[in-house]
Amino acid sequence: MATIKQKKIIYWIATIWLALGMLSTGIVQLIKMEEEVASMNSLGYPPYLLYILGVWKILGTIVILIPKAPLVKEWAYAGFFFVMTGAAISHLMVRDEIITLFGPLLLLVLTIISWYFRPPDRKLIPEIK
Repeated sequence: MATIKQKKIIYWIATIWLALGMLSTGIVQLIKMEEEVASMNSLGYPPYLLYILGVWKILGTIVILIPKAPLVKEWAYAGFFFVMTGAAISHLMVRDEIITLFGPLLLLVLTIISWYFRPPDRKLIPEIK
């Protein structure tokens, strides 16, 4: 069983990498880089969806990093989970190369780890011991 200190270290490592990944992809989507537009087109999604995803990823990143606001954090984690599973499934459905799953699945794993190891003050309902 991991100690409180180990859990905190795992949480912050996963959360920082998750935040960097979501922030960077959010920015790339907001500025509508050519590769992102091409990817959305190949998946069959309209380009305006990039703005929506970009804004929500950036806002979600801010929410998971700020202290308190546990209810909003739950929504941010849920949103990250749905976006990353949706991205992975979308790539599978159009039979993209397997390498295209790496980014969404990595961010999905980081989302789950960050959510699971978050400290009690960042949880909606504190753990019962």
